[in-house]
Amino acid sequence: MRRAVIFANGSLPDREAVRALLRPEDLLVAADGGSRHLLALGLTPSVVIGDLDSISAEERRLLESAGARIMQHPRDKDETDLELALGYAVAQGYGVILIAGALGGRLDQTIGNLALLSRPDLADLDVRLDDGLEEAFFVRRSCRILGNPGDLVSLIPWVRGAIQVSTTGLRWPLKGERLSPHRTRGISNELVGGQATVALQSGLLLVIHRRLTR
Repeated sequence: MRRAVIFANGSLPDREAVRALLRPEDLLVAADGGSRHLLALGLTPSVVIGDLDSISAEERRLLESAGARIMQHPRDKDETDLELALGYAVAQGYGVILIAGALGGRLDQTIGNLALLSRPDLADLDVRLDDGLEEAFFVRRSCRILGNPGDLVSLIPWVRGAIQVSTTGLRWPLKGERLSPHRTRGISNELVGGQATVALQSGLLLVIHRRLTR
């Protein structure tokens, strides 16, 4: 499926780790100041979306001269720049969306960014936050996690919890169990091989996969 990669204006602990995730055919979208990450990588976004309060006039000139489309919104708006960029990618028909630079930094922004992924209209799409070292995404039915032995995997029940959760490939397996949002049962599991699977009957699970640094 076609993939869009959105760069948010958060921290990126390792830009080169994010570069390794990119594919030549990806649509590159910058949410306002996220364009700085792309410029630092020597890349040009296809489109820059937001109120543009996080980029300078010189950066805007560089982006426009490189062919980036600028979609400026009023500063007084109901959505964050990332929400606008996500909405754009969805409207363009992208079923796989990777969001970089949306983890770390301000806690309120990070929680808001995670909550964005729980939108009902994203249920049939593959949307993930990924800074190259850590990825986060929601599971409604089943998923596969690819990584290396020792990688940390946390399963965090969202809102009402998750029913009949089963896993394979994790050091401490779950077998048809219930995870409640006020308990920490699913925190800090580990991959034992190159992949794991997670399945549930109902509910919503936030999966956070932290890759081992090598």
